[in-house]
Amino acid sequence: MSIPSLQLGSKKLVAALLTAGVLGGVGATAMQHMHWSANAQNVPAAVAPGAMAPSVNLPNFTAITAQAGPAVVNISVRGTRKVGNDEDDDDDGDTAPSANLGQQINPGDPMLQFFKQFGFAVPQQGMRGFGRQIPQEVPTAGEGSGFIISPDGTILTNAHVVKGAKTVTVKLTDRREFKAKVLGTDPKTDIAVIKIDAKDLPVARLGDSKAVQQGEWVLAIGSPFGFENSVTAGVVSAKGRALPDDSAVPFIQTDVAVNPGNSGGPLLNTRGEVVGINSQIYSKSGGYQGLSFAIPIDLAVNIKDQIVEHGKVNHARLGVVIQEVNQAFADSFKLPKPEGALVASVEKGGPAEKAGLQPGDVITGYNGQSIVSSNDLPAAIATARPGAEASLQVWRQGKQTTVQATLGGNVDKGDQVASKDKVGKGKLGLALRELTPQEKQASGSKSGLIVEQAAGPAALAGVQPGDVVLSINGAAVTGIDELRKQVAQSDKSVALLIERNGQKIFVPVQLG
Repeated sequence: MSIPSLQLGSKKLVAALLTAGVLGGVGATAMQHMHWSANAQNVPAAVAPGAMAPSVNLPNFTAITAQAGPAVVNISVRGTRKVGNDEDDDDDGDTAPSANLGQQINPGDPMLQFFKQFGFAVPQQGMRGFGRQIPQEVPTAGEGSGFIISPDGTILTNAHVVKGAKTVTVKLTDRREFKAKVLGTDPKTDIAVIKIDAKDLPVARLGDSKAVQQGEWVLAIGSPFGFENSVTAGVVSAKGRALPDDSAVPFIQTDVAVNPGNSGGPLLNTRGEVVGINSQIYSKSGGYQGLSFAIPIDLAVNIKDQIVEHGKVNHARLGVVIQEVNQAFADSFKLPKPEGALVASVEKGGPAEKAGLQPGDVITGYNGQSIVSSNDLPAAIATARPGAEASLQVWRQGKQTTVQATLGGNVDKGDQVASKDKVGKGKLGLALRELTPQEKQASGSKSGLIVEQAAGPAALAGVQPGDVVLSINGAAVTGIDELRKQVAQSDKSVALLIERNGQKIFVPVQLG
């Protein structure tokens, strides 16, 4: 099984997109002196030293499973994929290998070196066949989960569960099986809607993901590793979690045991309501290691409604490239705290430009919701529809203001999060000159300074020769004297807006 890897800090982790495969769980550890009830929200008060601790009420997982379980389904998919030279016969996800392309060969065999000198391809360890293979289609198979949301057979699941499937089979808890039709998918949020031809089916009750609280009990039902109707439980460990591979979804993070095959299954609260769709895990092994992520049901319903109504999804967008606000940026823009989404560039003619947003603005709020991390903004916009009005709280030139914007629809990649740059120490360390008329015409900038040499903290922060410095701390750079004045007025750091290869990004530079 091959799963794409991601970097998180200094440790390499694996983001298992629980692809049409199989996922699992471990039962809850037995606990002493606990009373079971339907509510899990009773938290004991502090206990004096030596006093006996009061009993803790835990959810009635049996009742939740009996009520919600019949609406959970197992999804089996069949498809094909092409394999050829330098490929093995397994899919990137959890599909089963199904083609023997030749006898297993050991690349360490001395005979391979003989054939290599004549231009034959030498297979890697574990590959089948020898030399150039003729591309061919091989069958693939996988399993996932889903849950019924209407009595006539409409089902929610993950987009990656049904990706590339030629046939989709849904199996109910009463063992009946149906062929399903894929009504539509949205890879950006990993939501898919499928339909079976049936009546009077049990339906999952949908809850409010906004009401989910950190620390509350939740339960997952699905088919980990193909073990249908498996139940695992845990707590919500975080809310609004943005992942490196998909900043548009504010994931619910839990410690519920989720494994390949749980994909698309429901995450339930203690009232038996669906609050999320299990979608991803972080893992070094490809299996569960304590972190699982669910798509909030509010976002999923928004996507479902668009798929059912239009057959596709039109995502709202603001039309900006944003960056994270660290302490250096907060110092440069005189922000009270390092929070918000720093606008690095504004799309020409886009919703943000029409609303008056400018590079150097820091968006600190969206429709009354605080924007703490830059990832909070695209996550908030993901739940909106094109044409929706957005009230943006903006920090500009040391003052708070409000900007009203009308969100646009699909045109490009939408709002992007710019990469983060490292910060150095010391003086600025830049040799600059003014742009020639030809350079101004090529860059489309009326002002700015071109970097001829970069050293010291500027170089450490990522500034390179050939970059064009457009502004400093949000103020346009009209000349070298203006830049020197701004640096002299700055305390700990400055924020340089630079343009490189047509892309604009703020770079924080520490002054010492």
